[in-house]
Amino acid sequence: MTTEANPYLRSFVELDGTRHQYFSLAALAAQGLPAVTRLPVVIRLLLESALRNCDGNKVLISHVEALARWQPRAVREGEVPFVVGRVLLQDFTGVPLLTDLAAMRSEALRRGADPRSIEPLIPVHLVIDHSVQTVFSGKDGSVEKNQQMEVQQNHERYAFLKWGTQAFETFKVVPPGKGICHQINLEYLAQGVVERNGVMFPDTLVGTDSHTTMINGIGVLGWGVGGIEAEAAMLGQPLYLLLPDVVGVCLCGSLRPGITATDAVLHITRFLRSVGVVGKLVEFFGEGAASLSATDRATISNMAPEYGATCAYFPVDENTLAYYRQTGRSERQVELIGQYHREQGLFGSPTPGSIDYSQTVSLDLDIIRPSVSGPKRPQDMLALEEVADSFRSLLQKDGAEGGYGKTVTQLAGRHLLANSSPQVPSRLTGVSISDGDLMVAAITSCTNTSNPQLLIAAGLLARNALAKGLSSKPWVKTLFTPGSRVVAEYIVQAGLDQPLADLGFAITAYGCGACVGNIGGLDPAIETAITSQDLVCCAVLSGNRNFEARIHPTLRASFLASPPLVVAYALCGTLLIDLASEPLGHDFSGMPVYLADLWPSEKDIQALVDQAVNPTSYGRLYADLFQGSPQWNAIESTNGPVHDWPPSTYIAQPPFLNEPEAALRPIRDARALAIFGDSVTTDHISPAGAIRPDSPAAQWLTGQGLAPIDFNTYGARRGHFEVMMRGTFANVRIKNLMLPRLPDGRFEEGAFTLHQPDRQRMGLFEASSAYREERLPLLIFAGEEYGTGSSRDWAAKGTRLLGVRAVIARSYERIHRSNLIGMGVLPLQFMAGDNVQSLYLDGSERFDLPGVEQGVEPGQVLTLTIHRTDGSSIDVSLQARLDNRMEAAYFRAGGILPFVFDQLLHKAISTKSSA
Repeated sequence: MTTEANPYLRSFVELDGTRHQYFSLAALAAQGLPAVTRLPVVIRLLLESALRNCDGNKVLISHVEALARWQPRAVREGEVPFVVGRVLLQDFTGVPLLTDLAAMRSEALRRGADPRSIEPLIPVHLVIDHSVQTVFSGKDGSVEKNQQMEVQQNHERYAFLKWGTQAFETFKVVPPGKGICHQINLEYLAQGVVERNGVMFPDTLVGTDSHTTMINGIGVLGWGVGGIEAEAAMLGQPLYLLLPDVVGVCLCGSLRPGITATDAVLHITRFLRSVGVVGKLVEFFGEGAASLSATDRATISNMAPEYGATCAYFPVDENTLAYYRQTGRSERQVELIGQYHREQGLFGSPTPGSIDYSQTVSLDLDIIRPSVSGPKRPQDMLALEEVADSFRSLLQKDGAEGGYGKTVTQLAGRHLLANSSPQVPSRLTGVSISDGDLMVAAITSCTNTSNPQLLIAAGLLARNALAKGLSSKPWVKTLFTPGSRVVAEYIVQAGLDQPLADLGFAITAYGCGACVGNIGGLDPAIETAITSQDLVCCAVLSGNRNFEARIHPTLRASFLASPPLVVAYALCGTLLIDLASEPLGHDFSGMPVYLADLWPSEKDIQALVDQAVNPTSYGRLYADLFQGSPQWNAIESTNGPVHDWPPSTYIAQPPFLNEPEAALRPIRDARALAIFGDSVTTDHISPAGAIRPDSPAAQWLTGQGLAPIDFNTYGARRGHFEVMMRGTFANVRIKNLMLPRLPDGRFEEGAFTLHQPDRQRMGLFEASSAYREERLPLLIFAGEEYGTGSSRDWAAKGTRLLGVRAVIARSYERIHRSNLIGMGVLPLQFMAGDNVQSLYLDGSERFDLPGVEQGVEPGQVLTLTIHRTDGSSIDVSLQARLDNRMEAAYFRAGGILPFVFDQLLHKAISTKSSA
């Protein structure tokens, strides 16, 4: 809407007399729309965005009216646009996004248009945080060694990013070594309110990492999207979503002494998974929510993807403003945040009964106990005293029950580690390991390192353990990767850096480490023993994801825990111990030491937080955020508006603007590339960890003249489609149900399938290539929660490049479903209780899906014809999970990229012609 004589524009005045205009939600009532005071705060924020951006084209007055008239329990049919204020990228997802932008500029130049017409229209920040690998750990100097190796390994990628900073005016890069995107966003980038073109509005964003929701903890609305959706937002497209349901979560009571924010979020994750909030907006309210610090709230908001919510919002209140002050924002900015939200009626945690939610659930914070989640999913929370018995039971269950099939004798046996150099004693001399032993203990970034109370607690526990004579077990790889440099400063100020270092938790890097699988290798003797003896060994990390093979491919079990519990488990070296009742070790006099003997008091934690954490540190350390290290500054890059695409195994011009009409080709005689079960994650579909020497990606890299030491990770090579399509479905733990079961009842693991009709076993990429030569379209079948986890656009991009035309599942996680559409792959959902098992699908069938070539409407029911090998056929109804008209338009265009590109190109050519 224009600001001239706009009936919705109002203003407020600062104490110094400065006047600010804003689009008033209260003014809606004066224009005949309902008062919005009982709408959830998140709906009001969407409404403000629609009101401010209403242009009669992309955002219509009908969208404003739909949001203003939102009903808590209405049928969700209409779509609404969300125009965000900025975009946040991390480098794993940001690099392929930049390759797409660069490809669009190259294509614009080829078609005779000004390549500069492809330009982000809103601020974009890319934080290089996911590339560092913690190969060096546990000792002083690890940070410098890991950073040096990072820049050396990623030189080509970083040169490309430096090209992007000069090619695009609104694109800024935070160099490596500064922290992780979510914590930098929380501590610095978020401003609470923004003034642009003379109008003040709430800070909003989307990010190419699913944990962008962390920012909801300080009253900023935003969530994770795939890179292709973020690209559309950058280039002027609103995000379109079904008019959403909002679940109000009333938090009652308060956390008991000794209960951490990590315990709270693990409990909330399990609780909200059972409630069912997938694809819904979550808003916290009540006295319990009001009692939580902003950092505790951010910890809870961070894990919204783990309980399936689109967002996990805490409204702005005094605790929020206190956090902005603590982290060095100016007093004027803090006052503006508070004043704006009060003027809009958005300030303060809602009280029970004051808001109309689609569903209201309550959770008493008083009942939360120390907790751990694992061994495979974040929602599988266990009370601390249950962990050992539960895991021991799971170890002994057979594969058909999801267990590991170990006998009591095997669990009791220990395996001596072979010293690769007998003449040189090592820390592992005489060490033996067994099932259930802990190999990695990581205090890792974003979820918990943004919370000073948690890290001070870990440091105090470490100090107390040393005073009792305890030490970390020698076979445990210990890691500490904070999310920002501020952490290192206040740990030093608190006098806790040396105790942590003495237990092996010296800082190893500033960035995303164990939580994304970038831990480097384990000791070769350990890896050999685990592999040769088929041991089930573990990792414990203070992160948010513990999916199979995510932390390290040899570790089959991973557990999420608070930072102080990570330290405690490192002291024990096993998960088969009840930390609540068994001793962690013995002191100098031989007396048992229990967790309760080491756990710091709330008073001691808060005293050190008050002493060590101050706004001055934040202001000083963020003053040079965009300045790089000498190694970064030494990287040379090309200049100019168009990339020249030099030969590289890291960066290549992607093919996604080629053949956009392919999405509308008929689907006849299709084959199943794979059939998966429930909870297939984006880690399964597009792994981010090390590239195994026997993988198709490794074979391609070898063909380019690279040695295995230079393979790096899939995450680091996301800018090259040749690597990434070969890495699709390359997770070593993925299970294709087309393959026959093993003798113990388990399904074979790995990226294999059966080529049809000869039923030849081969790799998934090899089979895809064979089907491509046969010109046969491919389908993927899956169960519930397909695509859970990180917002990896390559999980969809790789799927498309393998020739998959449609995915058919019982249900989807939000981001991956939209990413599939964004790449022109049709997400379909089984109906009426149908699934792979009820239809007796084994992958030998042929499939027809008529009607796709005519375009697909939102929610359209399509008929899949299944042709069996015995000559019989059956028709099955499937619902198209295109949930709104824009998703249908994107699919019809072959994806978001060709859709947006054609619009921008048309505009650029029209402008050139008129000139």
